[in-house]
Amino acid sequence: MFKAVRITVLLMVLFFVVVNTWLTKARSTDWNNSLWVKIYPINADGDAATARYIDGLEVADFADIEEFMARETTRYGRDADQPVRMELGSIVTQQPPMLGRDPSVLSVMWWSLKMRWWVGSATNDQDRIEPDVSIFVRYHAGERERTLEDSVGIQKGMFGIVNAYSGRRYRATNNVIIAHELLHTLGATDKYALGTGQPLVPDGIGEPDRKPLFPQTLAEIMGGRIALSADDAVIPQSLRYAVIGPLTASEINLVD
Repeated sequence: MFKAVRITVLLMVLFFVVVNTWLTKARSTDWNNSLWVKIYPINADGDAATARYIDGLEVADFADIEEFMARETTRYGRDADQPVRMELGSIVTQQPPMLGRDPSVLSVMWWSLKMRWWVGSATNDQDRIEPDVSIFVRYHAGERERTLEDSVGIQKGMFGIVNAYSGRRYRATNNVIIAHELLHTLGATDKYALGTGQPLVPDGIGEPDRKPLFPQTLAEIMGGRIALSADDAVIPQSLRYAVIGPLTASEINLVD
């Protein structure tokens, strides 16, 4: 009986979350006003070099995300002067809740609710007015060979958790991941094979009309990689080599 009551209450809470999310999404993807996106840095591993890197961050380090969104929205006929406005928040010392391995549907729902509470509690001290989208970037020390946890972007709550490398040489590729998760919060879906990471044809590649099809020179942002062949792809070095494809544009209301 207790379990049934708990599930019922959880479903009711989620219903109100979904309604609120729908209203928020409708406003955030009308592209009539700037979307306020705030970056909150987190030192994921407590490394001293990572702390120094975070201390040196400036909002200009994320300017190419603004430029990417301005370029792509213009390409789809939107005339907003600055569709996305980036802002850099203060460092967040709390670590986000972990989802855990092999999550069930119920545990994912519960994690999502905990994350929504955590997002508010982690930023209360610095946000009198909440941004449209909150992106928490967990910076890790180490080289690219070190495997990081998956990043996530959650539409229900308009927030993202990005795992990134500290160091200026990783800035451009970190911004590719941030842009990918940002579009998740706006309703865009992944367009790559989950098992391999290979971009899906045609929606996950940047140049679906290219002949011959491979190698591609651009990545579709939600495909995540530049497809060099049917079974080989690389992460773009920067957002200059990424585009928003037609399906993604439809998902975030850039096109009717």
